[in-house]
Amino acid sequence: RRKVRLVVDLIRGKSLEGARAILRYTPKRGAYYVAKVLESAAANAVNNHDMLEDRLFVKAAFVDEGPALKRVLPRARARGSTLFKAGPSSTKAAFTNSRSSSMSWLLTALAAADSSTLAT
Repeated sequence: RRKVRLVVDLIRGKSLEGARAILRYTPKRGAYYVAKVLESAAANAVNNHDMLEDRLFVKAAFVDEGPALKRVLPRARARGSTLFKAGPSSTKAAFTNSRSSSMSWLLTALAAADSSTLAT
C-alpha cells in the first residue's frame, strides 16, 4: 500500500495527459496498476458523463487498505497469537472538468490489485 501511495501522490492534481506521462516513465511496479485505474476512470468520465478528455484533471486519488484475514498462530502453553494477513488494496481515482469545480461531479473507478503481484 505504501509503495502504491508513492505513485498516486505523483499524479494528484495533474491533468490527464500529464498523469499519463508521469505514470509511463515512473519506474515503480505500482505505476502499471495506477495507470489502469486512471484509464478506467477517464473512460467512465468521457463515455458515461460526457466530459471532454482534454479538460480532465485528477481531482482525488488515494489507496485504501483492503480487508485483513485474521489467523491464529499457536504458541506455547495452549495460547495463540493473532496474525493479520493483509488483503489486496484498492485504488480510486476521481476526475473533474476543471480544477475548481464542485465535488458532486467526481467520478470514481475501483480496481483491486492482486496481493501476489503488489508487494506490501
